[in-house]
Amino acid sequence: RRPTAAFACFARDSTRSHPSSTRRAARLNPAVVATASFADNAPPFTGTGLLAMKRHVLASLIALAATTCFAQVWPSKQPIKLVAVFPPGGSVDQVARILSQPLQAQLNQTVIVENKGGASGSIGAAFVAQAPADGYTFAVVFDSHAVNPALIPGLPYDTKKDLAAISLIGTAAMAIATPATSEYKNFGDVAAALKVNKAVSYGSIGNGSLGHLAMTLLGKSNNLAWQHVPYKGGGPMMQDAIGGHVPLVVGSVFVVKPHIDSGRVRALAVTTAKRSPELPNVPTLSELGYGQFEAPAWWAVLAPAKTPPEIIAKMNAAMNAVLQNADVAKKLQAQGINVIGGTPETARVFIEKQVDIWGKVVKDYGIKAD
Repeated sequence: RRPTAAFACFARDSTRSHPSSTRRAARLNPAVVATASFADNAPPFTGTGLLAMKRHVLASLIALAATTCFAQVWPSKQPIKLVAVFPPGGSVDQVARILSQPLQAQLNQTVIVENKGGASGSIGAAFVAQAPADGYTFAVVFDSHAVNPALIPGLPYDTKKDLAAISLIGTAAMAIATPATSEYKNFGDVAAALKVNKAVSYGSIGNGSLGHLAMTLLGKSNNLAWQHVPYKGGGPMMQDAIGGHVPLVVGSVFVVKPHIDSGRVRALAVTTAKRSPELPNVPTLSELGYGQFEAPAWWAVLAPAKTPPEIIAKMNAAMNAVLQNADVAKKLQAQGINVIGGTPETARVFIEKQVDIWGKVVKDYGIKAD
């Protein structure tokens, strides 16, 4: 039969129990060195003992080299699936589709976007966590990914252990905004109203959303006793804001900016450490005297945890190349996203920090999902 690509790759560098071949195998996988050294320095065997020894060493070399060979031929086997963990139309879906074609060109392999929405992105994340770790299934996740472990009981995966970070795509500010007809001309007006016990409510895209958690933390930390009004997404929330039915809303720049541009709502503050390039005249909460407050929206690409490191490295390199593409950066920036990129470790540290921060907020303030 015709040999598989992985077997053919191994065959080209098979040791055949020969020192020069061992050196070639070592170039495939450093672990071969340890196995070969064991073979070279083992006590002499004769007869069946020697044959068993040779078979053991050869089997070890095949297993080690085949793993690296598989990574070398990736992604030639089949199309790559980018699982957008929210339904079509939202920012996760749009980000996945912005990335898919440039990734396809970069990897010379078809890249398909598949939407698996539901339960704040946890259904799609579970699908990827449980997928084969072969480099053909990746998740595009949103900031809710870091909130879900604390908010959703019995997740069928461990957020930190069952998914491996590939790349932090980028971050974005959330904007706190008010209807254009509102009495609140700036954030100080809101704080002053709350200080005299005036009832002030704010809308978010739902219970447990990053906006809900950020406003809870901001309010509890600064004695701002506003009331939360959860909506089923950004569309209904912004319609109520435009109509003057809710005095404040918090949402990503992606959700809020079109209505700021139309003059129907007014931005009062952003939740990032620096001003948003898309809203350069809107102050940060830190500028307004609320400490080092920071609550960015973010997007990232993840893989099943046991994906070979060589594939993670290759996918990360492809992602960085795509994110440095001027056309891709322009499209992401149009969504209010500050492009980040970087190493898998950078993404892992960022995500785990977000899990810890917002998990504590959920626990401390008893926040529940819908």
